[in-house]
Amino acid sequence: MESKNRNKENRPKIPLYTPEQRRRRDESIWTTVQGVLAPLQFLVFLVSLVLVIRYLATGQGEFAATVSVVIKTILLYAIMITGAIWEREVFGRYLFAPVFFWEDVVSMLVMALHTAYIVVLLTGWFDVTTQMLIALVAYASYLINAVQFLLKLRAARLAGQSPEVA
Repeated sequence: MESKNRNKENRPKIPLYTPEQRRRRDESIWTTVQGVLAPLQFLVFLVSLVLVIRYLATGQGEFAATVSVVIKTILLYAIMITGAIWEREVFGRYLFAPVFFWEDVVSMLVMALHTAYIVVLLTGWFDVTTQMLIALVAYASYLINAVQFLLKLRAARLAGQSPEVA
């Protein structure tokens, strides 16, 4: 175990951004957009999570829970589209820049699950309880993805690059 820790300490740290990428990140309006949308989406997620759990526990508040999941999904699409534009400006590709590869992979799962919720909502393929359970699975994947990005932010700050968005 001690040798593993020593090996980690001896490895050179690869910066998240080259100086040119950092300059583009700092100059991009999309950095600010992401910095606004990310906490807004998280706040909507928390409210929606409470509403969905309330519905599942009591059977009350179906409309509020449904609307909240739709709003959360719209914000997710907004942050994904603007994030892809941001990634293009900073890294030269819309998705899967090497430094954000795994975050983008999980983001695709998050998008698929939220989209599945919208599909079952619009088609009525499942009852409301099943729809809400799909929303909870989508929310679990979103939470994992949010933690990935927070860890990336932390790594960038520890590396002295203090990004607004990572």
